Amino acid sequence: MRNSRKIVRIAAAFVVAMSGAALGAHPAAADPQGDQRLRVTRFLGEQRLPHRMMFNGTTVGGISGLDRDPRTGTWYLISDDRWRYNPARFYTGSLNFNRESGAFTGVSLTGVTTLKRADGSPYPGYGLPESADPETIRFDPWTRRLLWGHEGDRPDDRNPNIPISDLFVRWAGTDGRHLGELPIPANLKMTDTTSGPRRNFGFEGLTFAPRTIAAVVEGPRYEDGEPSTVEHGAPARITVWSRGGRPIGQYVYPVDPLPAAPVPPTGWTDTGVSEILAIDDSRYLALERSWLEGVGYRVRLYEIDRSHATNVIGRDRLAGDLQYRPVSKRLVLDLGTRQEPEQNLEGLAWGPKLRTGECTLVLAADDNFDPGEVGQFLAYGVRGCPASR
Repeated sequence: MRNSRKIVRIAAAFVVAMSGAALGAHPAAADPQGDQRLRVTRFLGEQRLPHRMMFNGTTVGGISGLDRDPRTGTWYLISDDRWRYNPARFYTGSLNFNRESGAFTGVSLTGVTTLKRADGSPYPGYGLPESADPETIRFDPWTRRLLWGHEGDRPDDRNPNIPISDLFVRWAGTDGRHLGELPIPANLKMTDTTSGPRRNFGFEGLTFAPRTIAAVVEGPRYEDGEPSTVEHGAPARITVWSRGGRPIGQYVYPVDPLPAAPVPPTGWTDTGVSEILAIDDSRYLALERSWLEGVGYRVRLYEIDRSHATNVIGRDRLAGDLQYRPVSKRLVLDLGTRQEPEQNLEGLAWGPKLRTGECTLVLAADDNFDPGEVGQFLAYGVRGCPASR
């Protein structure tokens, strides 16, 4: 999310309005035969990390992505701190569930690791060349490596002295070592002109599917259209690679119009896709998150399908182009109907499977190191999840 949204802070006490009864207090019954639709069955609980807690000499916060090693149960949580406090890093930890009841009972950290460049040095801080803005992380159970995404950066009217930093998706060892990167399509190259990705609209979400890898940018490139307003939505690109690392497609995710007008009507807004999570090679969950000055956060969870969407990887411009089909979207959960006030939810990952056969789905909030926001984890029971979970 944009740093400039911090111009206005919403000082409200966080009240947990969601309960197990909201989505069913008892474990859900088994799926009807042949029903493969993904659906949330119940709320399993909320946990928080203390504001700016200290851990192994680092300040904890800005958790923008998380994932789980299904073999060991270790969780990986990435911070988008750009050396405001400490270098680019990820944490390891535990998210605890009662496998019988499904209750989400705790979060604890077990380690912290600095991400390294190819030369073995940490990434420089904000505003310096080669700075990193880590927004998403995944654990690959095939190779037991990590894959993480950098949003990129560039100058704009409000920040004219920011150096260009291209988006990237890089492999890392669990010790933080640089282990290579995926090739990025040329249409996602950052520039200092009105072309390519906008500032703060680079990679926000990343996921492994059985045979592919996918990453999504938060919002539209200059050539693809204007950012969302109350009157219209906007196209964001999902890039898909083969497991061998070759780009094989791009598909349009239609970001919703703004869910409300800011207060005042000329106030700051920021909306887009904050994470994706594969169900299979064509279907994903997508977190769509908005921040509206004077209103706060609004978050929705969608199931999307690219099976019948147009591959636009060869198209440099989508603005005014009506000859493509975007991914389909189906609303799974509107966080605004379950939780008040909504937080800056940016992480999305599968947790352990329950004895009921339900999967667990975890959402994590980036608190921006701000005392008015919450480092929050929400857990849900889910049916229709990947068979491997």
